[in-house]
Amino acid sequence: MVASGIVEALQQVAIFQGLAAHQLEALAEHSERVKFQADEHITRAGEAGSGAYVLVTGAAERTAEDGKFEQPEPVAPGSIIGQLAMLIEHSYGSTVVARDRVLCLKITRAGVQAQMANDPSLAQHFAQHVTQRLLAVAQELKDIDALLEARKLGLDRPRLALAPPAEAALAAAAGQG
Repeated sequence: MVASGIVEALQQVAIFQGLAAHQLEALAEHSERVKFQADEHITRAGEAGSGAYVLVTGAAERTAEDGKFEQPEPVAPGSIIGQLAMLIEHSYGSTVVARDRVLCLKITRAGVQAQMANDPSLAQHFAQHVTQRLLAVAQELKDIDALLEARKLGLDRPRLALAPPAEAALAAAAGQG
């Protein structure tokens, strides 16, 4: 039997929203509970990942590395770290360090694949979620392209509203951020 707190934690993570309780319970049963002490690495950028970590309790941060971030970014409970690694062979994109005692739920790729083999609707759910995220990124790229084109043409303010990530990417590309 899976603790209800684990299922509740999974329900808060975007990629798991919309799954049935029995699907979340099966994910939790196929996952590992992993504890980290302060200053221990949860993930390291470039390291091959075998699964994703859902931060259940404690505080962590994405550390500055290779100029990607000026300041460490907090990672709060309910966050997922290394999401793609639970679905495909993938290296972690960032280093995440525990800042105090941290409890994570590690959802392994092997566990997810086994569950998807038994429940094809789970595979459909993940495919739909990834597709929606890719469409959002594609739209942000189109918005950035439109802004760059408008600037090239000397327009002060093009008529579109960028999502915050697109605005930040544009500022970084222009050397303003």
